[in-house]
Amino acid sequence: MQTKWLFIVGIAVAVIASFYYVIQLDLGMAVLSMVALFALTNAMRAKSFHAQGMVREARWMRMLSIFFGIAFIVLFIVTVVT
Repeated sequence: MQTKWLFIVGIAVAVIASFYYVIQLDLGMAVLSMVALFALTNAMRAKSFHAQGMVREARWMRMLSIFFGIAFIVLFIVTVVT
């Protein structure tokens, strides 16, 4: 149950950050927060699909979550570090 709340809080923070950066016209940070949002939502879906017994769909969502997680790291390095 606590993991579910952590995902929900993370998703809420990513949504708020996305809206904030879009309004501020900082599109690099907006894209970064949207990629974080995609990674979190796909991870939450993978967990719920696996709990429902949909193993193939859970694996697909887990791979998408990993892809967006890697994309987040790359975009973070490109956007924030440089």
